[in-house]
Amino acid sequence: MASDKKSRAKSSGNLVVNRKATHDYIVLEKHEAGIELVGTEVKVLRNGEGGLLGAWCKIDDTNQLWLMQVRIPPYAFGNRFNHEALRTRRLLMHRAEILRLRARVEQKGLSLIPLRLYLNPRGKVKVELALCQGKNQYDRRETLKRREADRAAQRATRLYR
Repeated sequence: MASDKKSRAKSSGNLVVNRKATHDYIVLEKHEAGIELVGTEVKVLRNGEGGLLGAWCKIDDTNQLWLMQVRIPPYAFGNRFNHEALRTRRLLMHRAEILRLRARVEQKGLSLIPLRLYLNPRGKVKVELALCQGKNQYDRRETLKRREADRAAQRATRLYR
């Protein structure tokens, strides 16, 4: 199972994906940010471990962007300098972009949610952030109905051929 996870992570470039985010939120904009990690965290992410469920971002008073509640388990072969699983991690973006995001979050009551952690072509770990608006219960049901209808239509066209 772990090797299957590892091969999927390497083949697609995605290290961790937050699938629940598109279910709970309407994605308005997507942004890319760097992430400040320690070496053992990168090793764990390359193994396909880690989780973004319940993760969110905040912008503090010093205009720095922080990633909260991301679970990256301790490295199995680490020593006493291993990382904490739920520490806050700093995100790296240009100051102007952070200020623009801060204005949107404060003005319209939107949320910054990480969608995925991935490797860029240079091998650096990046975070795809989304400026999101929360969905209501009926919006979620509507999304599920639409997805089921699309699947049924694909099934029918496949059988017709």
